This record gives sequence, structure tokens and C-alpha cells, in this order.
Amino acid sequence: MRDRVLIAFLVVTLLSCESEYVPKPKGFNRFDLPSHDYVALADTLPYQFEYSRHAKILPDTSWISDRYWIEIYYPEFKADVHLTYKVIENQDSLKEYLNDAYFLTAKHQIKAYAIDESIGKTPKGKTVVYAELSGEVPSQFQFFTTDSTSNFLRGALYFNTTVQNDSLRPAIEFVKVDIVHMMNTLEWTSKNSL
Repeated sequence: MRDRVLIAFLVVTLLSCESEYVPKPKGFNRFDLPSHDYVALADTLPYQFEYSRHAKILPDTSWISDRYWIEIYYPEFKADVHLTYKVIENQDSLKEYLNDAYFLTAKHQIKAYAIDESIGKTPKGKTVVYAELSGEVPSQFQFFTTDSTSNFLRGALYFNTTVQNDSLRPAIEFVKVDIVHMMNTLEWTSKNSL
């Protein structure tokens, strides 16, 4: 009996060693992307646009925030679009805001493989500057627009996750479509005098 058990154990051991172990390839995050549905921003700000129905509008709680700064938070992606708004008091303040916008994008050059900048015109005639950053950068997409006389709006996309940007690509592309829609529906209001 003991010999049979020993033979059975050896047979099982030999048979189990014949299969070759193949490691599984690295996986990527799966994003079930919703449809692009939009709602209007509340009319309490000096700007109006349509934003994603899948996002939440939150006040900017950073220590440097101003009155009309907001965050557009995508809970499903753990993504934020930080929006900063400034009133243009004179041409010097406009130059300062433009320089800050370019400086904040350029700060990512250390980690960015490339920064592709493009200038677009919205259907309402506004000029928007978009900067797409490649590589393991904290902000993958930045933009700003101004009417050059009264209003300046800047935005930056951030993901609060440790996932690599190449794995986030579907979510980045989804939010970029929403950002372009926001800029295409942007209107200035007279609230900046409040």
C-alpha cells in the first residue's frame, strides 16, 4: 500500500511539472466610458458653459483660490479640471496672466516628452490655446482663453491616481472632448463686477 501511495505521489509530481508556467501580461485599467451628456453651469459665475453631466462642480479649496475658481470633478476617473478665472484690469494684468499660463505649462517640461500647443477658434469666435502634455506629467491637458479686455479663464486637467498616463489615455481623451465642448459653449457674463 505504501509503495502505491509513493508511486501515485511521484506520478502526480512529474505530471504537474510538465506544464510550462507563462506569466500573465500586464493589464490596463478598464474604463467604461459614458456618453457625452452636458448640463449648463449655474449662473452665479462671471462665465457660463456646458459641462459633463458625469462631473460635479466643486469650489476650489486650495490656499491660493480666488472667488470664481472652481473644480470640475469626475468621480469615476478621479479627475479634476481646475478652472481659474481672473478679471483683466489693464494690459499689464493681461500680460501677467498670459505669462503665468505659459509658465505653469512649461513647469512640466522636466517630465514631459512633448508639449503640443494648438490654437483653436470656438464657434462663438473665442480663441482658445490648448496644450497637450505627453509623458508622466501631473497635468495632461491645459488651456486658456480670454477676451483681452475683461476676462481670463485658465484650466488644467489632473488625475488623482498613481496609474500611468498611457493607461489613463481613454479617460484623458474623454475629458478632453468635454473640455473642448466647455470652451465651445463658453460665454462671459457680467458677474465679474460683483
